[in-house]
Amino acid sequence: MSDPRKDPAAALSNRHAWARFRWIMRWVSVTAIAAVGAALFYLWADGSPLTVAVIIATCAGVSLSVLVGGGLMALIFLSAGSGHDAEVGKIDEPAEDPSARWDRRDR
Repeated sequence: MSDPRKDPAAALSNRHAWARFRWIMRWVSVTAIAAVGAALFYLWADGSPLTVAVIIATCAGVSLSVLVGGGLMALIFLSAGSGHDAEVGKIDEPAEDPSARWDRRDR
């Protein structure tokens, strides 16, 4: 991967990837708030007793689940957009010795 300090195109690409990451995380945050609201509405409509403990546990559990899932997905897009994934395939590996394979079948 090229150094962003030396390659302006790489710096622009990284800037674009980080902007997309922030945009995705904004939408994930909005989705988490909507999911918490939907979960609390469901509990209220179901007739469950909404004590303070239930409300806090529901808010924490639902919001953290959505935020962690969305954050991991956003990090995948950040990694791909900044060029880190492209460097993985460029590692020179030694040629595979066909006699070292355990199954000996032709591929």
